[in-house]
Amino acid sequence: MNTKAIYMPKGKAGEYAKYACNFYVGCSNDCTYCYCKRGVLAHAMGKAKATLKKCFKDERDALRIFRSELQKYLPDLRKHGLFFTFTSDPLLKETRQLTFDAVSYAVSYGVPCKILTKRADFIDHIPGEWFVHDWYKTRIAFGFTLTGHDELEPGASPTLKRIEAMRTLHNYGFKTFASIEPIISLKETAEIIGQTTDICNLYKIGLLTGQKNYTPREVKLFMISLYAALLTGEAISNMFDKKLGFKVYLKDSMFEYTKLNRETFENGEPVFVSKDYNLFH
Repeated sequence: MNTKAIYMPKGKAGEYAKYACNFYVGCSNDCTYCYCKRGVLAHAMGKAKATLKKCFKDERDALRIFRSELQKYLPDLRKHGLFFTFTSDPLLKETRQLTFDAVSYAVSYGVPCKILTKRADFIDHIPGEWFVHDWYKTRIAFGFTLTGHDELEPGASPTLKRIEAMRTLHNYGFKTFASIEPIISLKETAEIIGQTTDICNLYKIGLLTGQKNYTPREVKLFMISLYAALLTGEAISNMFDKKLGFKVYLKDSMFEYTKLNRETFENGEPVFVSKDYNLFH
């Protein structure tokens, strides 16, 4: 795809969506673990303030290009949806209006959209028609990154505020999902899941890159407990204390670290969804 806004992510990002949209680079959430701050492109991708990508003249030009690209790939985007975003936070004060405009346009053409954020202060700015019409509520999903470590995300909204925002949107009828990546602490990850099982439709769970505060054995036990709980639909330990009806995707990093085989681990009884699970169906 020779495009400027819509593209096909690869690697770890590819486990989130087949198609994504990036308008901005840089982010004021200032997360210490952010992959955009690493590598040869860190000087351009890891800035502490969101700025429009240089390929766009301004926000109006970005939206014009986005609309053109969306029309070009419309059949595939209707099937697979569109993810916002991997190079910034799409719901920062300086990025949210363009995100809202792009999502509204995409949804008007039947393209489902997923928005991943670490913000909780955007709800009052969501277009009013999104709350009124089922056309929007059945095609827009809000996701929140939830690590439980606010000290590693000093510019983001506090975790409890994000969970509160998730609850509000879920109660309005929107699909919600959580990115539990990176896992900083297995115990806190279990607590976050326990706090949100009634308001979260899908969890995507992945490990911290580099040095970790847990062992492969501990991760394996966590995976087994989660697998068993999902298999029975009931909590089997104090790790998960509510009836379980959500979906879970375990990222490749979990299996690589534990040296488990995804197919063998599920032993013919698949309970974890695939990376291309359709959240809207």
